[in-house]
Amino acid sequence: MTTAPAGPAGTIAPEYGDKVIAVEAAGSEPIPDAERHGGPLQLLWTWASPNIEFATVYIGVISVLFFGLSFWQATAALLLGTALGAVTHGILSLDGPRFGVPQMAIGRFAFGYRGNVLPSGVNALVAGVGWFAVNSVSAAFALNTLTGLRPLPSLLLVVVAEIVIGFIGHNFVHAFEKYALPALAVVFLLAGAWTFKEADLAGGGTGGGVGGFLLAFSAAWGYAAGWNPGASDYSRYLPRTASRVKTAVYPAVGLFVSIAVVAVIGAASATIAAPQGATPTAAFTGHLPGRLGDLVLLAIILGAISANALNVYSSAMSITALGLKLPAWLGRSAIVVLCGIAGTAAAWASLADAGHAYEAFLLVIAYWVGPWLGVVLVERRLRSRTPHEELAARLGNRSYTNWPGLTALLAGIAVSVPLFSNQEKYVGWVPERWPQFGDVTCLVGFAVSAGLYAVLRRRAAAPGS
Repeated sequence: MTTAPAGPAGTIAPEYGDKVIAVEAAGSEPIPDAERHGGPLQLLWTWASPNIEFATVYIGVISVLFFGLSFWQATAALLLGTALGAVTHGILSLDGPRFGVPQMAIGRFAFGYRGNVLPSGVNALVAGVGWFAVNSVSAAFALNTLTGLRPLPSLLLVVVAEIVIGFIGHNFVHAFEKYALPALAVVFLLAGAWTFKEADLAGGGTGGGVGGFLLAFSAAWGYAAGWNPGASDYSRYLPRTASRVKTAVYPAVGLFVSIAVVAVIGAASATIAAPQGATPTAAFTGHLPGRLGDLVLLAIILGAISANALNVYSSAMSITALGLKLPAWLGRSAIVVLCGIAGTAAAWASLADAGHAYEAFLLVIAYWVGPWLGVVLVERRLRSRTPHEELAARLGNRSYTNWPGLTALLAGIAVSVPLFSNQEKYVGWVPERWPQFGDVTCLVGFAVSAGLYAVLRRRAAAPGS
């Protein structure tokens, strides 16, 4: 972002400020004080709207249909997993007002300037390709069911809207989520009330047991914590003086309530028999009366657009956090377009078998988020007494290294995935012998990386090391 001109009183006048219909120019560099605006309350709807969508519904659906849990077992697993992901999301949001940079740029503290390229690159792929594809497919199926338009043209219409919102940038994203929230909340609550009226809450459950519970817990945690790498992307414009309590509580509450309510509705819907051969979205709306069913399909489309506006925006933020020297034309907005094109290609490829692709994706994302989160949280704790000036200078220091961070991240993945992964194409050593373990890969990865990083970091900081 270029330096803004001085105002009449000698202060720096903002170029971007709180303008909504203006293309944001900032990348991963710190947001100047003159550009800071807004309040923590905006984080409530910014993190609630993107989760009132079909992808969230499907977490509850697979907990009952695929993981074999009863409705009440699924509800317990979903609430617990979502709560843990929401708490860490609130904590990480605090660094936005403090440093004024995207979440993945803050990762330089934990992994070093160059070491941070790996997690930033992974997040760019997960958000801009993986999540973008998942949500776009659900919106495309909803549009197909609603209008009869074929899935591919439906997909293309949806992704154009998603890319445009992300292209315009930060302020427009917040504004879009604010006005989407009431419509999404009303429609999904109406659909939820009807679903619970038709559901068999004593039904479901095919013997999922502890393993099924852990699978559902991991899916819910992976879904909620999957937003953690973008936490400060949407709080970095807040003034440094913004309330710390509100900056942490509002995003955590928005994330938890939206995911918990919608996922539980999904679990209830899974106890209702769906039409044979129906698409995932048609199966969810099949029991609803005509007009309400149509409204839900519209809400699924709106919810997917809300989610992917954030996904494609944060993907671009992650790429700017790589610290690469890119040509002037390849700024944040252009990167949004490129990420959207890549995500569209992935969505197109997954149209034929969206359900199984989504189930596998939900579990796999937690495989890297767990270890990454373990390292980042420990580093955040260890640097709590480091002077702010020293930390701010470290963010832009290209020579800064922190080998324990990348070592612990890779070790957590290397230990947890081969031993505890439980996927259709690969079953790890532990669940192969004891299926009741389900899939605790994310938990093990978090614990291993956090513990190892704490040890290595202290040794690296010790005198004479």
